[in-house]
Amino acid sequence: MVDLVAKSPCAGLLPLTLGGLTLRELNYGAVFSVSPFKDKSADVSKALQKSLGAGLPDIGRVLAGASGEVIWTGQGQYFVRAVKLPKLPAAISDQSDGWACVTLEGKGALDVLARLCPLNLQAMKEGEVARSLIGHMTAIIILRSGGVDVMVFRSMAVTLVHGFERVMRSVHAQRGL
Repeated sequence: MVDLVAKSPCAGLLPLTLGGLTLRELNYGAVFSVSPFKDKSADVSKALQKSLGAGLPDIGRVLAGASGEVIWTGQGQYFVRAVKLPKLPAAISDQSDGWACVTLEGKGALDVLARLCPLNLQAMKEGEVARSLIGHMTAIIILRSGGVDVMVFRSMAVTLVHGFERVMRSVHAQRGL
């Protein structure tokens, strides 16, 4: 019989530190995609607020509560990071193993990301979320106080790390960051 061993998407690839920049994998734990049924957004928000301490955020935002986090990921779609969800009038699917999540921290993190992403990340504020591209990969980008979180499909983990490493080396060589 074969013994299967669970591995994270970036197992053996991270952490990567170069100068003052560090790219490391995040363990987001349980992640659920939540899409409220028609005219039920207020009910979903209320239930999440009661359960997690954070309701549905505005477009392009993330809200953290005492026992979870709600991330806007598209029109009428949210990712909820929580151990357990309350009963919700919404379409729900478990996304926990479907995403590779990394964070880039340090001085120059936005300079690195600017070479991979077509957005003006300098205009983003802490707690803002964007759907965009990292290289050619669809991504969810979250600006945090200590850096930038990036989520891509799990199957793209190696490509994501390779892209970041290449640009981190280039920025480090040019600017000494």
